[in-house]
Amino acid sequence: MEQKLIGLTGNDAIAYAVKQAKVDFISAYPITPQTFTVETLSRYVANGELDAKFVNVESEHSALSAVIGAALVGARTFTATSSQGLALMFEELPIASGLRLPIVMSMSTRTLSAPINIHNDHSDFLVSRDLGWVMLYAEDGQEAYDMTLMAYKIAEDKSVLLPAMVGIDGFIISHAIQGIRVLDDREVEGHLGIINPRLKVNVDEPLTFGPLCFTDTFFEFKRQQHEAMTNAYGVVMRTFADYEKLSGRKYSPVKNYMTEDADVIIAAMGSTVGTARETARRLRNEGIKAGVMGFTLFRPLPEREIFETVKNAKAVAVLEKFISYGAAAGPHYLDILSSIYGRGHVPLYDFVYGLGGREMTKEMIAHAAKVSLSNAREGVRVGVRFPGVRD
Repeated sequence: MEQKLIGLTGNDAIAYAVKQAKVDFISAYPITPQTFTVETLSRYVANGELDAKFVNVESEHSALSAVIGAALVGARTFTATSSQGLALMFEELPIASGLRLPIVMSMSTRTLSAPINIHNDHSDFLVSRDLGWVMLYAEDGQEAYDMTLMAYKIAEDKSVLLPAMVGIDGFIISHAIQGIRVLDDREVEGHLGIINPRLKVNVDEPLTFGPLCFTDTFFEFKRQQHEAMTNAYGVVMRTFADYEKLSGRKYSPVKNYMTEDADVIIAAMGSTVGTARETARRLRNEGIKAGVMGFTLFRPLPEREIFETVKNAKAVAVLEKFISYGAAAGPHYLDILSSIYGRGHVPLYDFVYGLGGREMTKEMIAHAAKVSLSNAREGVRVGVRFPGVRD
């Protein structure tokens, strides 16, 4: 299908997708580096390009609260946040998932304070991992556009009905302009369809949401959420396949690059994946068989794909843009470990990098891969390492 090429930032690519999704309701509060996403959407609403209600609120907590209310009456909704905004919104995140609302939220990821820092790491995104949201992460602006459209398809599926968040690296992707291939509006409308609201305001059939649940009912609600997230995996796979037919762009839960014969696999998420691919090419030129596994789908966890990717490797260098205080390792390390547990043995090595926006160079990634491979050959077990930290 012919597609239009437009120069857009990552934030604006998300806003363009939301406009094409013909959302009914938007509410957000400005916070760097996501602000431009909702600023652009506010212009679309103001100039008549998008027929939606845009509600200005006093905080991120109120923003998600307003979106929850709109979603409860069947509106297609959107919000966005970053860092401390996500922290302020935190109370409402499990409410959105517990109420089974297909809200879509973008997150231009930024480190959590203190000390205050506006630059990128994955602190905000990864701290949300157990709150019942479907979680996708984009490597660049094109993926941000595509994943936003797919997020609506996934969230609104009747076997899922869970909120979904799409993460992009703050500033690195959110503010970088690249050529984005966008679908025709009519194709998007045909792909997503009109939201078929599970809930409608009907005074003759009153319903209660968010009631007080004690020991006799609460557990059953949580089990249903678990089943919905399990269902989401199949819906994600089907949505990826359908979107490939529509756009020509292929997506999978993990993006593999030269992993088939790799001795060492570099695992990463976000814009670092591209740097890791270039590093793998350089390592191949040095005679080291390196490959890259990039996370696209974070929740539900694509266990089978992870296992199939790493099962024959001699070592995996796990790059975490997140620090898990007091834990044995970060969430990516533990997710990979759980995916292979009982089905084989692959030595994993955890590297916490880039906190607060610290640069992660190709040389540092190459060193992590080489150290991992060397440690695996010698049977060395080490804890978390911190490339790029000054002594």
